[in-house]
Parts: sequence; C-alpha cells; structure tokens
Amino acid sequence: MIQSKKHVWSSVVKHGLLILLAFVAVFPLYWLVISSFKDAGEIYSASLIPMRPTLENYVYALQEIPLFRMLGNSVVVSLSVMACQLVTSVLTAYALIRWDFPGKKVVYGLLTLTWLVPFQAIMVPNYVQVNAWGLKGNPLAIILPYLASAFACISMYQSFNSFPRALLDAARLEGRSELRTLFCIVLPNMKSTIASLGILLFINSWNEYMWPMLVVNGQESAPIQIGLKSFLGSDTNSWGSLMAATTISCIPILVLYLFMQKRIVNSFMKWGIK
Repeated sequence: MIQSKKHVWSSVVKHGLLILLAFVAVFPLYWLVISSFKDAGEIYSASLIPMRPTLENYVYALQEIPLFRMLGNSVVVSLSVMACQLVTSVLTAYALIRWDFPGKKVVYGLLTLTWLVPFQAIMVPNYVQVNAWGLKGNPLAIILPYLASAFACISMYQSFNSFPRALLDAARLEGRSELRTLFCIVLPNMKSTIASLGILLFINSWNEYMWPMLVVNGQESAPIQIGLKSFLGSDTNSWGSLMAATTISCIPILVLYLFMQKRIVNSFMKWGIK
C-alpha cells in the first residue's frame, strides 16, 4: 500500500514537471500570437487575451514588406541548403564507416576542428569570392557557402557508425555496388535520423541573418529574417507588426515539423534506447 502511494505521488510529480516544462516551452509562442492581435495601445500590456483584437498588424506587415516573397525566398534557400548538407553528410559519413584508409582518424579530426571555426572567420573571403563570381544578389550566393556542414557530417557519422557492419558485408558479398548498398540498405533504415537532422539544418538555415544581409540586394531577393529586422529601428519599433510577421514566418517550420513528426519522434526514441 505504501509503495503504491509512493508510485502515485512519483507519477504526479513527474507529470507535473512535464506540464510545467511544456508550459514554459509553449508560452512564448502563445505570447507571440496574441501580441500580433493587439493594437498599439495594448501591445505593452500584460493581458493574456487581446481586449480589442485587430488585424491591423498583419495588414501593416503585408504592406511594409513583400512578406510572402521573402517567405518563398527563405523556403527555397533553406530547403536547398538542407538538401545539399544532407547529401554531403551522408556521403561523407558512409565513406568514413565503409573504408579503412591511412589518415582516416586525421580526416575525422580535421572535420571536427572545422566545426569549431566560426563562420564569421571565413565570411570575408567568402564575400570576396561571391563578388568575383558576380553572384551578389543571387540566391546562390546564400547557398554556396553552406553546401556542406561539419556538424551534419559528424552527426551523420555517429549515426552511421552504429549501423550493423554485417549487413554491409553481406551486400558486398552479393555483389552490390557501394551506391546501391547505401540507397537500398543504409538509407531506408536511417530515415528517422535523416529527418531529425534535416529539420535541424532547415531551422539553422532559416534563422541565418548576417550572411544573407551581406549578399542580397533589396527586399525582393532577401529572406524573411531580413524583413523581420526592418520592423526594428533606432527611433521606433513596430512590435505589433513584428509579432504578426514573425507569426506568419513560423508557419513553414511548423508545417515541416508536423510533416516529419513521426520520424523525428522515432529518431529520438532510438537515441534514448541507445
């Protein structure tokens, strides 16, 4: 009886903590959405519900910047960066686990060290090169420096490293090519891991601000993060319109997460079991 009560109280405490953490995680999003419906006189109030709901902030945001054009730019750039980084990381990770060659540990060590180099350290030479190629103002100028990611390569290598080697050896004995082994055996069993890594890479690219700010010309070719910054100025800040534009900008990421939710949860469960 005592153990049963302890179990009940333990369950209540655990669920209470989970509810509290969920509230802490969701409340900023809730505050973002309700603030987008508040007028200028209510935006600084602490009310949890708009007393005078209005769509003026959304109307102003759509008039101030080409919001949907910028969203389209961000989606194209982020999907392109995500796809390129997934491809390069998959090929790199598979090569590192498939073949033993002299200097393999050195290559992995250099890859790890590359991850520690901040992008700001190579931003100037990248900018000079983009200008030399005449790509400034082109979406390719944003994408090219992010074709590969050391973080993605290391993460994929850690996942591939746990893949059963017996399956790879069996495929080799059957005479399958390396690419066929990769696409027919390895990748189908790594869908959850690739999906979870993909959404992280998408969000990282989506939130990038400094590099696009340097290489875009005008709002028509700019991603959404630059458009959001236009609502903040040295004199006045349009908080309501900023909240409205930010709410709209969150929709693509939410859709992507909902689309890949099952695979992402499966990936986290596998990591937890390991």
